Amino acid sequence: MGKQNKRGLMASWPQIGVPIGLLLGTGMMTLIALAAPDAFKAWAWRIPFLASLVLVAIGLWVRLKVLETPMFSQLVKKRTVAKMPVLDVIRRYPKQIVLSALLRMSEQAPFYLYTAFALAYIKDHLHKSTYVGLAAVTVGGALELFLIPTFGHLSDRLGRRRVYTTGAIVMGIVAFPFFLLLNTAALGFIILGTALIAIAHSMQYGPQSSYIAENFPTGLAYAGSGLGYQAASLIAGGPAPLLATWMLPTFGWQAIAVYIIACVVITLAAAALLPDRSKVDLVEAPVLEPAGRAAGG
Repeated sequence: MGKQNKRGLMASWPQIGVPIGLLLGTGMMTLIALAAPDAFKAWAWRIPFLASLVLVAIGLWVRLKVLETPMFSQLVKKRTVAKMPVLDVIRRYPKQIVLSALLRMSEQAPFYLYTAFALAYIKDHLHKSTYVGLAAVTVGGALELFLIPTFGHLSDRLGRRRVYTTGAIVMGIVAFPFFLLLNTAALGFIILGTALIAIAHSMQYGPQSSYIAENFPTGLAYAGSGLGYQAASLIAGGPAPLLATWMLPTFGWQAIAVYIIACVVITLAAAALLPDRSKVDLVEAPVLEPAGRAAGG
């Protein structure tokens, strides 16, 4: 976890990989769309995807070179590392896994709406050029690049739950304004609407990894966090653009805004049940065993 009083900040640094990837992808696609609009549809859209192979290689190199945290290294020395961490964490911490996934509802679903669905909405529904949506998402990615570590650091001072739930509430507040600004079909307002969503997303994404990981013991934090993250992709991230595409012609954009607010409600309920351990020294006070187990069960 790095330094105990900077866990939120340190854990937020890997999170900026998302806006970096967003900037590289949408930024390149925006330039191509502006420079060669005809070629973009024919073949040029493949360039960013081919370039991503370089990023995959860089990511693999970084992962192989990164050192384990001091806390995990201690477990290795003591030979107390779980042999089957995925099975162990499912058996011992199912509640934390479920809550971790539900915690991400108001973060991941709106993120996929503004980075994927909004592109089609701006082009097909508002009849704007491709570069308009790409430019808006690029601005959102640029904001998140700086805001994610900022809110990660802020969670070290104010607490994970406080920062995270504030971000969720802000997400609910901007749900309707987001679409109202998009519907003006004016570039400046479209960018502003996207920026509002990006800010609310950053407030949650910054402290998210530390908030979730701190609710699992060190030896199972990677497995537990990973299961919670991937489960959220199944219930929040993946279905969001599909649901929005279905809801738009059936119920209108208002239904999508209500959907975002519903995700916020789920997140707030999960946050109320998931402890905030940002002020706990995880070396001196490890995560407690599940109820019953500590008593010999």
